[in-house]
Amino acid sequence: MKEFDKAGFLNIHKEAGFTSHDVVAKLRGILHTKKVGHTGTLDPMATGVLPVAIGRAAKTIELLSDHSKAYTALMQLGTETDTYDSTGTVTAESEVNVSEEEVRKACASFVGRIEQLPPMYSAKKVDGKRLYELARQGKQIERTPQQVEIFSLCITEMKLPYVEFTVECSKGTYIRSLCNDIGAALGCGACMAKLTRTRAGSFLLEDALRLSEIEEARDAGRVDEILLPTDAAFIEYPRVVLSDCFTMRALNGTQIPKEMTASEGTDAALYRMYLANGSFLGLYSLSHGYYHVKKLCLLSDV
Repeated sequence: MKEFDKAGFLNIHKEAGFTSHDVVAKLRGILHTKKVGHTGTLDPMATGVLPVAIGRAAKTIELLSDHSKAYTALMQLGTETDTYDSTGTVTAESEVNVSEEEVRKACASFVGRIEQLPPMYSAKKVDGKRLYELARQGKQIERTPQQVEIFSLCITEMKLPYVEFTVECSKGTYIRSLCNDIGAALGCGACMAKLTRTRAGSFLLEDALRLSEIEEARDAGRVDEILLPTDAAFIEYPRVVLSDCFTMRALNGTQIPKEMTASEGTDAALYRMYLANGSFLGLYSLSHGYYHVKKLCLLSDV
């Protein structure tokens, strides 16, 4: 079968039991292309949104890491494990003698900027090695707390010892660590029993497709219809249109004077730059009256 040569994003609904790497490997087989990369690891037990870049869209993956995420989680009070979730080995069990009001107050205390210790069983690298690789060797190493932000945490159901909640958070947040820390604050311990990512940046769970649906689309010749354009991943950034007379210089990576563009937005960390013909040129930052290339993304000749 011919290699899939288009570029863009697929919003994958990752199922339980698959690693993020498994999803990438399966998509490479489905689409017959090596140019596939995921935009953020989900634990094997977790389900939900996993944006996957196809073709030259993979060049923008590192720029997606700053996007916020949203989850629905189930926390089990009274049980602690070495992985901070229910798949790990139980390290401690306690009676749950806390009230619902105490649980609500403890959860609310984690909203805002917090320091969070990455779990040993995680894909985070320390000195070039994944923490989970060291953990599987029985090693515990000192980890540096990371500052993350919990934008919101809302309890949706409470049937102690189980607490279901939704959370919106910054990049780098471990929901397993959040459950572990809430349990510590309550004095009874806790672990994560279930996790679904409902949003990653602009990618939503209700729009996500399972791998079986991608296969069906491939067999029906409809992959083009479900492939999202590269700029769809950055829709929150203002759109800027480049003057036609500056096109060739821009294609060479030259900084662009602001007066050579028409902007539809205000100050932002990044801008989506388009050619006069509507082609997505790439992502730019703005300083001192000039747009500077962060990533050129034009996928076809002009």
